[in-house]
Amino acid sequence: MKTTKERLAAAIHTPLNETLSFYKTSLTGLTEEQVEKNRDLYGENTITKGQEDSILKKIYESIINPFTIILLVIAMISMVTNVWLAKPGQEDPTTSIIIVVLVLISGGIRFVQELRSDKAATNLSKMIVNTATVIREGQSLEVAIEDLVVGDIVKLSAGDMIPADLLLIESRDFFVQQSGLTGESDSVEKLALSKMSQSNFDSLLEAEALAFMGTNVISGSAKALILAVGDDTMMGEIEQTLNTYDEPTSFERDMNSISWLLIRLMLVMVPIVFLSNGLTDGDWLEAGVFALSVGVGLTPEMLPMIITASLAKGSIIMAKEKVVIKKLNAIQDLGAIDILCTDKTGTLTQDEIVLEYPLDIHGDLDLSVLRRAYLNSYFQTGLKNLMDRAIISRTEKEAKEHAILQNLDTSFQKIDELPFDFERRRMSVIVKDENEAVSLVTKGALEEMLAISTHVEYQDQISPLTDDIRVEILKEVDQLNQQGLRVLGVAYKTGLKEGFAYSVEDEKEMILTGYLAFLDPPKPSAAPAIQALLEYGVQTKILTGDNEKVTQAVCEKVGLDVDQILLGSDIDAMTDEELAQAVEKVTVFAKLSPDQKARIILQIKSNGHCVGYMGDGINDAPSMKVADVGISVDTAVDIAKETADVILLDKDLMVLEKGLVEGRKVYANMTKYIKMTVSSNFGNILSLLVSGIFLPFLPMAPIHLIVLNLVYDLSCIALPFDNVDEDFLKHPHKWEAKSITRFMIWMGPISSAFDILTFILLYFVIVPMTTGQAYVHGAESATGFIILFQTGWFIESMWSQTMVIHMLRSAKLPFLQSRPSWLVLGTTLLAASFVTFLPYSAIANLLRLTPLKPIYFLFLLLIIILYMISVTVVKRIYIKKFRSWL
Repeated sequence: MKTTKERLAAAIHTPLNETLSFYKTSLTGLTEEQVEKNRDLYGENTITKGQEDSILKKIYESIINPFTIILLVIAMISMVTNVWLAKPGQEDPTTSIIIVVLVLISGGIRFVQELRSDKAATNLSKMIVNTATVIREGQSLEVAIEDLVVGDIVKLSAGDMIPADLLLIESRDFFVQQSGLTGESDSVEKLALSKMSQSNFDSLLEAEALAFMGTNVISGSAKALILAVGDDTMMGEIEQTLNTYDEPTSFERDMNSISWLLIRLMLVMVPIVFLSNGLTDGDWLEAGVFALSVGVGLTPEMLPMIITASLAKGSIIMAKEKVVIKKLNAIQDLGAIDILCTDKTGTLTQDEIVLEYPLDIHGDLDLSVLRRAYLNSYFQTGLKNLMDRAIISRTEKEAKEHAILQNLDTSFQKIDELPFDFERRRMSVIVKDENEAVSLVTKGALEEMLAISTHVEYQDQISPLTDDIRVEILKEVDQLNQQGLRVLGVAYKTGLKEGFAYSVEDEKEMILTGYLAFLDPPKPSAAPAIQALLEYGVQTKILTGDNEKVTQAVCEKVGLDVDQILLGSDIDAMTDEELAQAVEKVTVFAKLSPDQKARIILQIKSNGHCVGYMGDGINDAPSMKVADVGISVDTAVDIAKETADVILLDKDLMVLEKGLVEGRKVYANMTKYIKMTVSSNFGNILSLLVSGIFLPFLPMAPIHLIVLNLVYDLSCIALPFDNVDEDFLKHPHKWEAKSITRFMIWMGPISSAFDILTFILLYFVIVPMTTGQAYVHGAESATGFIILFQTGWFIESMWSQTMVIHMLRSAKLPFLQSRPSWLVLGTTLLAASFVTFLPYSAIANLLRLTPLKPIYFLFLLLIIILYMISVTVVKRIYIKKFRSWL
């Protein structure tokens, strides 16, 4: 069987009777028996959409990712070593329970938030007309669109949604709005097969005798033969291709790289700690438990919780701005973009025609031109197109201040009209004013209006239409066209009789009074939004199916560079290497197909950019799928809304700036936690390695590591609500595993150096001063010495970890240049205080802790001050060397 495109192409090059015979139909329609046969042969008129995930799958995807797999593996190993292999009475499942609970809580928050977003997005789907008029066995019937089959004959009129891909058999003034497929803002003329004026075109979408599912009838009527239904339609084909675009987002790629970084760290560090302690003490089971505790310590267990809380916070804030975040990750991806690609029609523009200028023959504003245009548009019968509505709207607005435009609907009376047709490309009305004077008023394509005019009107003076005036008019109109404006001429003649049968032959020897310039204007928020995005380091590129002249005009109005425009035909002729260079230099791409848009975005991504795409049409869905974050509006077609990650409920594009800021806050606070925690834990592990070599005992018990890690993580739970420096928000940031590794290598050893200083002070000064004797292995006093030593390092570790949060959370000086939120300040102080008082609590013996003398806290204060000074110095060196911090 031929492909759909082959069948569509064949239909417009084949006599109608042969096409009808091929589909076993006729002008009187299918028989009921043939309906079922064609349904079996060509399929149902429904588009197969991706199967919605089950609740169980959604729960699974909310919980399971590479990072949580690491945590769950650690939890399982911990259960084996701390419970199943532990000595009787020493079983301790605490670590496993804590890890599993944290994973479940973060997964639960993500699941609930995304379920709510899915529900909100589903509620955005608009009800559409779901019946069509079909002729079967000579009878006109109203049937559900889903019941139509290939071979059906359907009737279409203004306001109908075209229910399938079809061939026009008859047409009368048939205009179709197909911007959802092509991106063209203007409605296009469709003609019956017998009236088709051209047979050569770049795309089937340009074929005059074909109309496509998902487009709408603006005016006129037609009878058509259905050639393709459901998945075989152009719209269905786009829906199916979405499954081929399954690109991981920037956030997904980066989280995977971070997960693998942590896996590599654990695979290296845990065996080293295990061997060093096992060889030193000879207790391999205790060494294994301690090595596992190190693995837990290396892993930022709270990361899933921090990520989910940060994303959920951003999502809630954006919901207040009337933005639906369908996937939590999208809020961070939105903050990471450095290039925003957007469709023009309906996103940058208002998707409606506006009358920009009513002009006289010399190109000056003239309301008398608008006056006559109003009479033509107001008094014509039939469905008023976008330009008629624009003329009427502008007249009603101007009438508030100008008497010449007031009460036109009551002071004139319609006598007759000469309807629009595509041969004349104009339409006329005959009207009578209050003085019984009869006029014929015509508007249409300027070339046709010049052809029927012999005179021109300028400032109420009538003069012959000379060649010089004709050249001047055409030059002015060409300039308007270069700006992307569509121009219609307005002419009239007076002195007519009332009781006369007028015809198109009377459209002659007319007076050209001027012309009208129309534009699909940009949204008021478009230019400020593009400028705001640029200030935040995001470049905007236009990817549209519309023609280059209209696109250029809109882009100039919103402040975009239009020195060079690439067309779809140019892109097809380019290799990937050539396109890779072009996408870096060119801002505007026009006359693109959906696949060409997707190819451009993929090439931009392959150049190392994080890309957002904003659109609202069927042709935008593949682009939203391949982009790192897809953005749409609530008035978009269903496929666009289903594909989008972010849906704007408000037309104000400035909300994109707010989304960008929130996304970058999310990134900032997540990267704070990761870099702080990994570098701090790395420093602790270096300290443990050194202690394993030089100390005759473990510097900290496994239970101490677990409690320390838990309290520190709980103190970090406030980080999603931390303040972020304004200058940090001005630039896009990408997750980089090498950046985390670099940060860890630079900052970790600093904490390790002060840990070692603490070891020396505790081992040689503080503990001997407290106990009155040095450490003697095997002596009765050794146990007390060890507990005192471990308590000292336990408290110092907590203070250094929590206080350094304030040093690392910003590239600026803490408290003076960059202030933390009160919540972060409170949780860090609370965590340090809690650990400090544990040795004096009722559970001190259970935790193997003991009270410390005041002299210890003097040393502790000195160490913390020196540590913070050292971090500040190294931070300055680091920033100067790598020109970045977080």
